[in-house]
Amino acid sequence: MTLSHDVDGPADAPAVVLLHSSVCDRRMWEPQWQPLLAAGFRVVRPDFRTCGGSPAAEAPYSDHEDVRELLDHLGIRRAAFVGSSYGGRVALTLAALHPDRVGALALLCPGRPGHVPGAELREFGAAEDALLDAGDLVGAAEFNARYWLGPEAGPDTHRFVRDMQLANFRSEPSPTGDHELPEPAVDLAAVTAPVLAVGGAHDVADFRRIPAELPSLVRGAAHLELPWAGHLPSLERPEEITRLLLPFLLETVLPEH
Repeated sequence: MTLSHDVDGPADAPAVVLLHSSVCDRRMWEPQWQPLLAAGFRVVRPDFRTCGGSPAAEAPYSDHEDVRELLDHLGIRRAAFVGSSYGGRVALTLAALHPDRVGALALLCPGRPGHVPGAELREFGAAEDALLDAGDLVGAAEFNARYWLGPEAGPDTHRFVRDMQLANFRSEPSPTGDHELPEPAVDLAAVTAPVLAVGGAHDVADFRRIPAELPSLVRGAAHLELPWAGHLPSLERPEEITRLLLPFLLETVLPEH
């Protein structure tokens, strides 16, 4: 199997897949996975390509198909997904293309397939690119930690996010280049799973707007904005996010299992 991952819990328990932000790796879910396991779920935590323990691609790939293949490898026909930022974008893509595989979606400051970045996000990208082009990987990682974490995050959380991002920046690319396929066009109206779309009041405009708009794009989706949160609320107030996730997952996943 391509993706490095952790899986915990009995094979016959309802599965929850935790998809990390591109700033992080699967370690970002350390505060959540054990409470989910204790609540009766089988918990799967993969790393996307070149993040954490997952290697670069040597052939054409897409992150959502990597995740689907991981589910097949683990014998999981249907799962709930918790996605942070880019992980939310991947989860939404999978839910639109393979709705039978997705039982519920809890999306924390998610990206959205097909979203065109606004001015603020483009400015961030240009500043990050300037640091990377200058070879300042440490500075780029520090910049990401400062930019994406909200005011509730303490120094330990900043160091943790910085170190995960720095490791991603240092991950060796494939010697034959980037093989990621173009993102497919998806119709979010095809999503049939219950959706909880969470935004943060201290996040950038794009990532406040995406969860706020999802109820107009996905039937039955619910939107919640957290007044204290930046872009990575599961790391900023981990216990509060766990308390938010558990009732949603227990109410939507266990009844159908």
